[in-house]
Amino acid sequence: MGDLVIRAQDIGKQYRIGARQQGYRTLRETIVDSVVAPARWVGRTLRRGSARAEQGELIWALREVSFDVHQGEVLGIIGRNGAGKSTLLKIFSRITEPTTGRVTIAGRVGSLLEVGTGFHPELTGRENIYLNGAILGMRREEIARRYDEIVAFSEVERFIDTPVKHYSSGMYLRLAFAVAAHLDPEILLVDEVLAVGDDRFQKKCLGKMESVGREGRTVIFISHNMPAVTRLCPRAILLDEGRVIADGETREVIARYLNAGRVESGGMEWLRADEAPGDATARLKHVRVSDAQGNPRTLFTMRETIALEVEYWVLRGNYPVLPMIQVVNQDGHSVFVSAANHDPAYLGATREPGLYRSRCIIPGDLMTEGLFSVDVWLRVLYPRRVFVHEANLLTFRVQDTGLGDSTKGTYRGVWGGVIAPRLEWHTEFQPGGPADRADTADSSLPAR
Repeated sequence: MGDLVIRAQDIGKQYRIGARQQGYRTLRETIVDSVVAPARWVGRTLRRGSARAEQGELIWALREVSFDVHQGEVLGIIGRNGAGKSTLLKIFSRITEPTTGRVTIAGRVGSLLEVGTGFHPELTGRENIYLNGAILGMRREEIARRYDEIVAFSEVERFIDTPVKHYSSGMYLRLAFAVAAHLDPEILLVDEVLAVGDDRFQKKCLGKMESVGREGRTVIFISHNMPAVTRLCPRAILLDEGRVIADGETREVIARYLNAGRVESGGMEWLRADEAPGDATARLKHVRVSDAQGNPRTLFTMRETIALEVEYWVLRGNYPVLPMIQVVNQDGHSVFVSAANHDPAYLGATREPGLYRSRCIIPGDLMTEGLFSVDVWLRVLYPRRVFVHEANLLTFRVQDTGLGDSTKGTYRGVWGGVIAPRLEWHTEFQPGGPADRADTADSSLPAR
């Protein structure tokens, strides 16, 4: 393959939904179970061999996916939820097999997929580090040389000899990322798990992935964080409904992703709660963008008020369910994040089961020109819990009228910045120019 490390050729993956099937098991889980509980493992294997899936609808998670990845490339894969991104990484990680096509991989693969994949819960952090290294084909001496560095990066020294089933999701993530990034895989696969960590740790992980790329190793990075993808990845691939619809320079691919938003409808609605994004506590019902009078619109001038409305079901009480939005510009940069925690009707109170509607008002003379997308959450801030996170759910466009009444005035060029607030300016005037003679200058100032 030369410097070619991954070749995907017409990859397709089909699933049967609405059927009861055995879940996949990783090689790591199989090996550990064969040691920890041989009898239970044998029984489970025999039962799996005789299991038959019930009838259900067949769907394609991936269709005709083909691309090459060369050594040292840092590739971003983006797309909406359900586009097939995680399925593709599971195929590259050899967790699941493609239904059609083939994948050729040259090199050891380290993967960090959803939290919960890769570690055995009954083993300690220390034991899982050595187990992961063994799965990668590393000798015990090689793992030992990287052990201290892994533990220091993960910041879980106090709990390294505790079974990982007792770890919080943040501790689990820190150790999992440290193992994946430090055990010298030639290819590092990272799914959207960094959203679990705090901002400081996310920056630490992004810095580590940058250094991995500079070392000549290959990184494939899935994320809804467009600034992170722009920062890390010179090249990006856009998946939509399981197909590759764009492959090229990252900024161009991100622009296509954001421009592919639901501009015409300006919103999304789910008529049935069981089909809507969310879980047993809260689900989205309707998200839309409108003007100040509530009329659905997607095109606004810089001076106009914009309203973002989130309608949602609370299905189970006793949680202070909080709607939150993030507005992202066409370059993938976050313009702002806003939540309903300042709403007088909210104020941290628990929500009774029922239907709620929250509106966020973006004042005029704030947004600059361009296309903007909106991410939506339903969550609890403390303790942290996310019921819904939908990225790039709707889009709207802001433009200048050219009448000279906006922040830009009569300027016709591109106005820099992620926002364009209309701020007050005050100018004072004092007649007369600068002094012509040196002896009139303030004698208290040093001569130059």
